[in-house]
Amino acid sequence: MPDPVLELRGVIKEFGDAVVTRVLHGIDLRVMPGEFAALIGPSGSGKSTLLNLVGLLDRPTSGEVRVQGERTDALADDERTALRARCLGFVFQFHHLIGALSVVENVMMALASDQPRLTREMRQRSAEALAAVGLGDRVDADPRRLSGGQQQRVAIARALVRRPPLVLADEPTGNLDTKTSDEIFTLMRKVNAEQGIAFLIVTHDLRIASRCDRVVELVDGRIVYDGPPTGEAG
Repeated sequence: MPDPVLELRGVIKEFGDAVVTRVLHGIDLRVMPGEFAALIGPSGSGKSTLLNLVGLLDRPTSGEVRVQGERTDALADDERTALRARCLGFVFQFHHLIGALSVVENVMMALASDQPRLTREMRQRSAEALAAVGLGDRVDADPRRLSGGQQQRVAIARALVRRPPLVLADEPTGNLDTKTSDEIFTLMRKVNAEQGIAFLIVTHDLRIASRCDRVVELVDGRIVYDGPPTGEAG
């Protein structure tokens, strides 16, 4: 059996000094290569805290977070940054594109940590990522002139350009209408199937979650369901 791309072992997260609030209570979670999973739960359940830990933007109070088998919670900040860039892609509710850059330049920025000077090879890789999301003819476009769905496609290309084993998507369809949401979801499923990239999607949309292969439900900092979208979750 292959190793998980992501593994949490007994993860606890607390905030505060004089008054300590425990937000996550001993989370155990594994995401395997090529999985397509949804993380759901009510507001205040700990989803954002968990995503920050998984995305190596924060550290657990105790427990282990492993990415591609490497324990991350004890790594130095620069080592965590390098691992994040190498192994994780991010898609957010808002695309966060830079209006002063072209579409392809926005995607190229994801490669800039390796090589501060933008190169022809980086442009080629970025153009290929854009072609994979159906924007091969818009590489030099102004992102401000794209539709909301097209802008989110650029954001997905940016997440994919480094070919990470895992993409973390935080409400990726939350700012889109129903038709465009369906298009973006279908695109992510296509990338998952064709490239074998695992996805962990945080969503409040149970319609989206029901179309994933696996649903993980978080309530009050604890996983209360982890399995297929059979209607038991949520």
